[in-house]
Amino acid sequence: MSDVWEIHALKYAERNERTRNDSFMMDPHHQTQHDMDYYVWLLSNGERSILVDTGYDRNEAEARNRPIEQAPAEMLEAFGYPASRIDEIILTHLHYDHAGSLKDFPQARLHVQAEEMQFATGPCMCHEHTRMPFTGEHVCDMVRSLYQGRVSFCEGSREIAPGVECHLVGGHSRGLQCVRVRTRRGWVVLASDASHYYENYRKGKPFPIVVDLENMMRGYDRLRELADSDDHIIPGHDPLVRAIYPSVTAGDDRIVLLHADPQTPEVSA
Repeated sequence: MSDVWEIHALKYAERNERTRNDSFMMDPHHQTQHDMDYYVWLLSNGERSILVDTGYDRNEAEARNRPIEQAPAEMLEAFGYPASRIDEIILTHLHYDHAGSLKDFPQARLHVQAEEMQFATGPCMCHEHTRMPFTGEHVCDMVRSLYQGRVSFCEGSREIAPGVECHLVGGHSRGLQCVRVRTRRGWVVLASDASHYYENYRKGKPFPIVVDLENMMRGYDRLRELADSDDHIIPGHDPLVRAIYPSVTAGDDRIVLLHADPQTPEVSA
């Protein structure tokens, strides 16, 4: 089995009514518009297909008034990867926009940090602000999957497959993990919400939704330790990703190739 993987980033939604105040603590330009993309990531090596996060579905889009362009499962199927082809799913954490479509992948094995499961079902969820990024039904889907024998727990760092590793970072959520992937250009790190934007880790500017600020700041250093360079770190929500990496289809940048060399490394981030 090959330990060299391809990574596709699939953008399924966006929010353009945000400001920098929503993305960075104590930003001097806090009222400037600051867009956000929503992604899932597909790993493939010709033999196996691993999905990183599931995004959210149309029900969640309506409930939170955050429209989606195309449901992640529909987007994957159109790309040639129906749910039956997804062997395993790595959940970076259990916020609504990362674990909100589990029902669309009823056969896949789910990998999550044990600390995240404990956090999402424990006393911290008694507090409204801590609970806000989670959706109870999604957490219940995780519990159902556990009792179906489909959940595998990570504790710290763990290899999921040759060339695919999970590493606990925390900060944004108690059990947040990033994913390290060996590609033809070296070790790429899918930061997910360990760094929403390039600017978070490159300039040390924390994201406002945070459980442990110290862990978030240490997480920026951890991303650099795991990746071959800053150009090998992929933030979780930055529209710049689609400008920096080549798209699968000319004129349509909803799916981009992260195992490819950056095509515009000079883009300011």
